[in-house]
Amino acid sequence: MYFINSFLFCGLVCLIAELILDNTKLTPGHITAMFVVIGAGLDAFGIYDFFIAKVGGGALLPITSFGHSLIHGALLAAESQGIIGLLMGMFDLTATGITAAIIFTFVFTLIFKAKD
Repeated sequence: MYFINSFLFCGLVCLIAELILDNTKLTPGHITAMFVVIGAGLDAFGIYDFFIAKVGGGALLPITSFGHSLIHGALLAAESQGIIGLLMGMFDLTATGITAAIIFTFVFTLIFKAKD
């Protein structure tokens, strides 16, 4: 059942993003930023962990999980280190993904030539 729930959750997030993209003048960048903030807000109130428990890995794939990871890491570090932990904790859970994105982007720009 996890597979079906994961598929449905990811599909629902994509459907919402597509509906917003088609029916508003928002750009993909605006929608991505909005979803990161929504994921962060849901995690701040403990709702995103409920989604992870119910749909499994499907809740960890969409862009909303990046916001969840930012806030989750910040809140965990803030409990032990205070305000400094709040600022530094954001990067604990997301550093691998950000580093991978930078490295892959660099490698692909060396391999492929951008179009106009």
